[in-house]
Amino acid sequence: MAKLEARGIRKSFGPNEVCRGIDLSVDQGEMVCLIGASGSGKSTLLRCLNLLEPIDDGEIWLDGQDISIPGLDPQPVRQRIGMVFQSYNLFPHMTAVENAMLAPRRVRNMTREALLAGITELFERFGLKDRMEHYPDQLSGGQQQRVAIVRALAMKPEIMLFDEITSALDPELVGEVLDVLRQLREEGMTMVLATHEMGFARELADKVCFLDEGVILEEGPPEQLFGAPMRDRTRAFLKRVL
Repeated sequence: MAKLEARGIRKSFGPNEVCRGIDLSVDQGEMVCLIGASGSGKSTLLRCLNLLEPIDDGEIWLDGQDISIPGLDPQPVRQRIGMVFQSYNLFPHMTAVENAMLAPRRVRNMTREALLAGITELFERFGLKDRMEHYPDQLSGGQQQRVAIVRALAMKPEIMLFDEITSALDPELVGEVLDVLRQLREEGMTMVLATHEMGFARELADKVCFLDEGVILEEGPPEQLFGAPMRDRTRAFLKRVL
């Protein structure tokens, strides 16, 4: 049984149908990379999986349970499926550690004292221990993005979704954020990433899905999808970006 599964996902914004019947299966501990041009539906699909966008049709299953039933409380699901966005969305008036503690304190009613050891360990793991008491404007873009990842991990999610998390960064800062993803992969975190980092997807993904005009046109292991794509549209896209 897949850890996370999307079946026939459809999502429109007005007359614009962004997801046109997407099927996606993610196994426990798997890293799945979504690639494709801007507007192909990658970000919308991730937001649907996290229940940030209600779907128009289809089903989303988490550990064999349909989580897309209308009226279902999304909060318990979002505790299990963490998401990090392209913009860091850190609160500017809070230090890095206060940003990371906010959700578990509010949602899980945990005290600062109960959280401090675990969150300090997360900051240390990602090379940020000396930045815990810094405010966002005192951090580089790469550091802010790593704090955003720490903040999501502080909720102890089972699955992480990443939406183009390196696209707003200067090129020299991209590597430090990708190193965090490498570390999470080694630890067995289940992840779905929308990414433009083709080299990273080729190196680390278990499965790569090429989205085009709201459907997954082709998917497979990176060596197959990058090395011998079967569809003309996939070949044209890869030729342009590689």
